[in-house]
Amino acid sequence: MTRILSTFVSAILLNLAIISACSAQTASIDRVEPPFWWQGFKHQELQLLIHGDNISNLTPSVDYPGVKVARVERVKSDNYLFIYLQINAEAPVGELDIQFNGAGDVLVYRYELRSKISDPTHATGFTAADSIYLITPDRFVNGDPTNDSVDGYRDPLNRSAEYGRHGGDIAGISSSLDYIGEMGFTAIWINPVLENAMPRWSYHGYATTDYYTVDPRFGSNELYLQLVADAKRKGIGVIMDVIVNHIGREHWWMDDLPTDDWLNFQDAPSITTHARTTHQDPYASGFDKRAHADGWFSDDMPDLNQRNPLLADYLIQNSIWWVEYLGLAGIRQDTYPYPDKHFMSEWSRRIMDEYPDFNIVGEEWSANPNIVSYWQAGKKNHDGYQSWLPSLMDFPTQIVLTNVLNAETPQWGSAWTPLYELLATDFLYPEPQNLVIFPDNHDMSRIYSQVNEDDDLFRMAIVFNLTMRGIPQIYYGTEVLMANPGTESHGVIRSDFPGGWEGDQRNAFTGDGLTDKELSAQQLVKDLLNWRKRSKVIHNGMLMHYAPRGEVYTYFRYNNNDTVMVVMNRGEDSVDLPVEQFAERLAGKHQAIDIISGDRHDVSKPLMLRPRSVLLLEIID
Repeated sequence: MTRILSTFVSAILLNLAIISACSAQTASIDRVEPPFWWQGFKHQELQLLIHGDNISNLTPSVDYPGVKVARVERVKSDNYLFIYLQINAEAPVGELDIQFNGAGDVLVYRYELRSKISDPTHATGFTAADSIYLITPDRFVNGDPTNDSVDGYRDPLNRSAEYGRHGGDIAGISSSLDYIGEMGFTAIWINPVLENAMPRWSYHGYATTDYYTVDPRFGSNELYLQLVADAKRKGIGVIMDVIVNHIGREHWWMDDLPTDDWLNFQDAPSITTHARTTHQDPYASGFDKRAHADGWFSDDMPDLNQRNPLLADYLIQNSIWWVEYLGLAGIRQDTYPYPDKHFMSEWSRRIMDEYPDFNIVGEEWSANPNIVSYWQAGKKNHDGYQSWLPSLMDFPTQIVLTNVLNAETPQWGSAWTPLYELLATDFLYPEPQNLVIFPDNHDMSRIYSQVNEDDDLFRMAIVFNLTMRGIPQIYYGTEVLMANPGTESHGVIRSDFPGGWEGDQRNAFTGDGLTDKELSAQQLVKDLLNWRKRSKVIHNGMLMHYAPRGEVYTYFRYNNNDTVMVVMNRGEDSVDLPVEQFAERLAGKHQAIDIISGDRHDVSKPLMLRPRSVLLLEIID
């Protein structure tokens, strides 16, 4: 299979010295993963995946201070050798020679050992003080048109196709860092950029075909590294999208699978049932559990068997490699409940053990907080399952908030009650403040479409997500009312960001061609994000909310020094809101400033709420 070699693979070939003892070569090395490693990890064992013709027939050895071959694993395929090196704390930084000996062959491979970066901020994770900008790189900005189509890759540029590649890349994200920072974002979650050498629909990045190489249509490993460094200098962390559940059918493994159990349903593929509750269900059958967790995500996405210990080690090391290489601010783990759940516990434990201040957010798309909270670190589960995952995407709140905003006015009670009662279940989470909250993402309709392009409801959704407990995430283009009217097509949901391509008539970076509504929405998001950036009470303050009354819902964020009051009136009528009920938070307080409008309010008197409006009040005395 034709493949464009990355600089890492090129380095492998350049560093390979082959000394043959006979005229006919019978063994060779074409790939070593990880391509290099670091001295100084707590876990001192390193697995090297060696791939090459007839490599399993050779015996490896190392003569280097502090490094020894701990064990060697041979598998069914003669073209793999798994070497486990023991790297002690005193091992010096440098290049070590791994010698492979066999009948008629001696191969020497030079392997680089670097020093683990000791700066504690190198891989510090995102927190509730951050606001995350989610980017689908192919659809954001085309910073380098020369890599739009690359020889050897069968899914070339086709900007007119909903599911085609449009040309956005890492260079485009790098060129947009000033915009992202000026908007007030402090972190970027980037959809996957690793190689997706698939024949079609490769733009989204979720069908990995090489775990150590950035897709050349996005850039290179070096450009990814430079992006993270440049972003850090601007106060922006980078969160990597990781997929350990499945690969793309065109992954290089598929030409030569190491073992008979490298994949689940390896001989007879079966698609997952998506029955994620089988993990928590005390009555679930073993058949249903396997049908969910072992099923392929799609025909093009083979399911990995993380119960295979060699594969498990490979995937854990790969994630740690990217954290250390790039200096990430976090990982977003795709389809968290789909891999083997005990592997996921070990995967997250190993990463957090090496980087205690790191953060990982998992995707569990469920409306039920009982299901989502099962996966958060510190949860005492009914079945004894222990997780080390710090954060989760708060799908329950996203789903309920959207339903509430769109609900008909009830005859009795309040449309806000489901949201009020959902937040009352936060006791299920060990750390609800570490959940990632969001109005929309890359897999669902844009929030502006979800609220039927109602500007008042859009404003409520934005204010809620930027003031509620948790870590807010905004999808690129949400700030300028990007929408997908009349369709659920992901290709449309992930449309091109205005101004990201030369010749665009509409430009969200400059404002040219945007409507007044779009400019107003962008300014709202910008003002709130920059206010939030300096508002510590929103980062770590307590939350107190009050039972909804009619169409009005009120909550406070507060600490010993500051108080913020949020009031939402979903109704069509003005409301004079009595303030006596809020005495716990407002006693002795009089003046407040509305962060949105700049108006002053006297919070010792009834508050006048306009129809379908939001008050975001910072109490100043």
